[in-house]
Amino acid sequence: MIEIFFFDSYALFEIFGANKNYEKYTNANIVVTKLNLFELYYGLLKDSDEKIALTALEKYSEFVVDFDKDVIEHAAKLKLIYKKWNLSMTDCIGYILAKKLGIKFLTGDIQFRDLPNVEFVK
Repeated sequence: MIEIFFFDSYALFEIFGANKNYEKYTNANIVVTKLNLFELYYGLLKDSDEKIALTALEKYSEFVVDFDKDVIEHAAKLKLIYKKWNLSMTDCIGYILAKKLGIKFLTGDIQFRDLPNVEFVK
């Protein structure tokens, strides 16, 4: 059975960069938002070149799901509750969306390590 995960931007970079710790997730079903694609594209454009960035954008675009105002509301509350952790808006939205979809939030961001519904991989 193939598992489904919400890949945060950190996870996308690790998968794209062939981090061996993320190897077992290469066959998983992926869920992301357009916000994650923006972060991935921008990071690759900044650190490598446009061709690589476009390849990643094309590869992961098919896995995009939209989110509603309920996700925005709960993500903003999460960000406020953990404001000392300086969580990104994109990660808060992804985390709440993963919970809403009933799938794990895959990340290597240390701030999420001990939260429920998180698959933490460095």
